[in-house]
Amino acid sequence: MVLVVIEAGREAFERRAWGAAYEHLVASGELGPEDLERLAIAANLTGHDQECVVAWEQAHEANLRGGDARAAARCAFWAGFILLFHGHMAQAGGWLARAERTLAEVGECSTSGFLLVPAFLEAHESGRVDEAHSLADRIVDIARRCDDHDLLALGLLCQGEAAVALGQTAAGMRLLDDAMVSVTTGAVSPIPAGIVYCGVIAACIDAFELRRAAEWTEALTDWCEQQPDLVPFRGQCLVHRSEVLQAHGSWPDATKAAEEALRYLSEPGHPSVGAALYQLGELHRLRGELTAAERAYREASRHGRDPSPGFELLRLAQGQVAAAVASIQRVVEETRGLRTHPAMLAAAAEVLLAAGNVAGARDVSDALENLTSAGQVAPYVQAMAAYCSGSVRLAEGDAMGALVELRRAGVAWRELEMPFDAARASVQIARACRALADHDSADRQLETALETFERLGARTELARAGRLARSSGVTSGLLTARQGDVLRAVATGKSNREVAAVLGISEHTVARHLQNIFTKLDLSSRAAATSYAHEHGLV
Repeated sequence: MVLVVIEAGREAFERRAWGAAYEHLVASGELGPEDLERLAIAANLTGHDQECVVAWEQAHEANLRGGDARAAARCAFWAGFILLFHGHMAQAGGWLARAERTLAEVGECSTSGFLLVPAFLEAHESGRVDEAHSLADRIVDIARRCDDHDLLALGLLCQGEAAVALGQTAAGMRLLDDAMVSVTTGAVSPIPAGIVYCGVIAACIDAFELRRAAEWTEALTDWCEQQPDLVPFRGQCLVHRSEVLQAHGSWPDATKAAEEALRYLSEPGHPSVGAALYQLGELHRLRGELTAAERAYREASRHGRDPSPGFELLRLAQGQVAAAVASIQRVVEETRGLRTHPAMLAAAAEVLLAAGNVAGARDVSDALENLTSAGQVAPYVQAMAAYCSGSVRLAEGDAMGALVELRRAGVAWRELEMPFDAARASVQIARACRALADHDSADRQLETALETFERLGARTELARAGRLARSSGVTSGLLTARQGDVLRAVATGKSNREVAAVLGISEHTVARHLQNIFTKLDLSSRAAATSYAHEHGLV
């Protein structure tokens, strides 16, 4: 009977039916080393992390008893690595040390390379880029000598991340693509495959290679869907999916993905919990839901995710300019040399300009420009630098110079299919055109931006663009034809239900139109909207 259950577990494992494999193997009692390794993998992939570590430990002991020191060292490594991933540093260090001690008896093998991965991660995260690059090269060398596909995929991931950190973005992307090809062709076993998927996508997002991130996110989504029982990488996949969807303006879908990620990432110590919460904070902030955004950012911080630069931009949206300045200046200093530095510089320029510190904004804009000229950077970073430079030039009074930079940013963001960023560039272009007395061009740019912000639900930016339009006496183009119909009907005293009946739309749509009308026109009530309609001859 026991053999039947074990065979069922093995068969389920081969089919990648991880839930069935786990249930059968855990129920079978005494297992040999290979089946204990299968149990450990199935437990990890179904979210049974404590049971996973226990199974790796048991497999280590069983391999030692069987005289297979290399297999024992491999199991000790995975026990330590899983513990490390979940933040149990002392236990992780003990198992990794045991793996090294076990290997000392047999010499170099592929596990020697695996044991370099934690050292690489520590050097990479600490900004010691040369050391990280050297470790990545050693991992790949060992993988090739030992002909280990799992280690080679991880090594290529490490090399790619190190190259990006050194400013060699194009070379880094080639290495990351190489790692992904080995994964998508099925040459890599499940746990290293999931690590590579998530690591490559995260590296692409960090390097602002959003098109590549989108492509590999779709591949990861397909991989997860082929394994319905998969737990750990599905949550991380959804976080990355949310980031990509946000960039491309699909905010409702991005929110859904982040919320679903949190359901998969139920373990408090999981490193992606903070990333999912930060994503929710970003989406709330972009939609003008500032209280919800602050709550999400604070939760993200409690789960180990630094909420910058979103939190500083939130403070700016809340009108707490001094707090935003103090915080972002600290963050800029702390992130020098790290991969997050360009985003922090871009946020700092925006905050300092809002504070009236044009000289300070010029300094950070120049620093961002220097980053784009010092090495290969993604088009998105180049667009950020152009936007910052254009905004600073505009504040300095150089409207024509600003236009050149801002148009460059707008074109780049449209090519990258990033509507929110492109619309923000349009608002700045409108300011520059207005400074040059080109009011027709300014109005067209504002109309485009208003339409985009309204479609996205970007309430804070919608209000800012509306204020800019009103400050110049622009009223035409502020409201869509349907919004004009709603405003006229409301001005005659009709309720939302009555307006909906007259116009043949739902009450929900009427309410949404009213909310956008109030935001664009800076109105606080139906009475104020009625007065506006009468003052501007709409009724």
